[in-house]
Parts: sequence; structure tokens; C-alpha cells
Amino acid sequence: MSEEVQKNIVKTAGELFFRLGIRSVSIDDICHELGISKKTFYVYFDSKDALVDQLLQANLQHTARKLEGLLSANGLRSVVADIMRRNTEHDDVRRVPQLVYDLKKYYPRQFADFQRQAFLQQQRYIRTFLEKGMAEGLVRADINMELTAVLFAKIYAVALRDFEEMEAAGYNLPQLGHAALDILVRGVLSDEGMRLYTN
Repeated sequence: MSEEVQKNIVKTAGELFFRLGIRSVSIDDICHELGISKKTFYVYFDSKDALVDQLLQANLQHTARKLEGLLSANGLRSVVADIMRRNTEHDDVRRVPQLVYDLKKYYPRQFADFQRQAFLQQQRYIRTFLEKGMAEGLVRADINMELTAVLFAKIYAVALRDFEEMEAAGYNLPQLGHAALDILVRGVLSDEGMRLYTN
């Protein structure tokens, strides 16, 4: 078996799922897009469910690599600058609702497991952000790090689960993410940290 072929299947499936939704993309569609046979597909995945599992794990790993790189390679000043930059970017959210809807309705086990893992991942990295900030004097020393990390990880988890209600109110997932991150940063920064953030 080739690890490269497996990665290409996951990557291509992810792109198709994002554009069209998971439910409407068949294994045949994925194989046609890649120019491989279904027999080759089944060498790597025994079902579409197994592919969805792998795709969600790849998403978590990708997020972990980005966050680890950001938090380990830079001081908090660079992290805060990166947050400010991301909050001014516009995300492509056109297909996110369909993707999440399909996960919730047709892959509830995978969705619940992904939510649990994403919650723990976000909690861990928010805590790291707070610890680094305290060490650099940019985060207030009087906050409860554990409770703050749990609170904001929970905001993201609930937003992902209940995205239909947010959309009905005229908002989308990235908008909520940016707003929650802004509230987190403003709520935990010291005076010095706020000067950096607002400037």
C-alpha cells in the first residue's frame, strides 16, 4: 500500500465533500476524480464511513500542526498579531453548513467523536496560549486558566453543533469564531497586552 495514494484519496474526498456535501459524493465520484478503480479505493478504505473517519482525523492533525507551529515558534506578540490578521480575513463559508449538516445527520458517531476531540484540542491550545501570555506579561495573572480554556472551547463546540440556529440569526461559523476569539483575547490580556492588541 502507498501512503501517498491514501493521502490523495483523503485530500480529494475532502475537496469534493466541501464543495458538494458528503451525502452527494459517492465512492465512484471519488475514484473518477482520482482516476483510480474502486478496487484500489477498497485497498485503503473498507467503506465511506472509514474514509470520513480518516478525513476528520486529518483535519484535527492539520489544525494541531498549525497551532503547535504558531505557539512554539513565536512569542505571544506574534500570536496576537496573527489573531488580529485572521480576524480581518474573509472565510469561504458557502459549503461549511452542508458539510456539517451531513456529518450530523448521516455520520453522528463520527461527528460526536470529532466534536469531543476538537474540544480537547482547543482547550489544550487555549491553555498554552494563556500560559505563554502570563510568562510574557501579556495575559492577566489573576485569571483561572483551566476554566477559561474550558469555556471558550465549549463555545466553539456548541457553535459547531448548533450552526443552524446561528445561520437563522444571520451569522456563520467563522464569524462566531472570530468574535469568540476577540472576546477571549480582550478578556485575558493585561494592560500591556491590550496595547499590543489594539495597536
